[in-house]
Amino acid sequence: MNKYKSMERAWTLDSGILNIESGVLVVHPENILIGKNVCIGANVILEAYHKNKMIIMDNTWIGAGCFFHSAGGIVIGRSVGFGPGVKILTSEHTGVPAIDPVIETELWFDSVEIGDGADIGAGAIILPGVKIGEGSVIGAGSVVTKGIHIPAYTVWAGNPCKFLRSR
Repeated sequence: MNKYKSMERAWTLDSGILNIESGVLVVHPENILIGKNVCIGANVILEAYHKNKMIIMDNTWIGAGCFFHSAGGIVIGRSVGFGPGVKILTSEHTGVPAIDPVIETELWFDSVEIGDGADIGAGAIILPGVKIGEGSVIGAGSVVTKGIHIPAYTVWAGNPCKFLRSR
């Protein structure tokens, strides 16, 4: 079975509507679980890697051009919205030893978790180890650096992402 495929059918946790727009690419679909009433926008890439899972719960909307790479695992809660062009990364090269080309150094993995009802603005980048609490908002173009834990019902934005206010 070719691990690279255009998404032409639904992989769902439960029966329900899965709206998939044109140009969606799925890598390792066997490691992706999708809930009910999920919308996946045009040209989204869901790269599940050969280990760990990508879990997308019910009523989630993923905007056009998003890229989710779940080498370290991704769990997306219910009713989460992603603006166009959001990137989620769960691995990075260590860069050690410094004399080696970075691409030849070991990979480091950490999961990303996004709580129910969160909203991620267009073009935001979420790096390994990030936990975004229920009902939180990440502003467009923000970079949520590795290991940050965003509390529930807060608003964050910027590069690097900083606390703005509670909701």
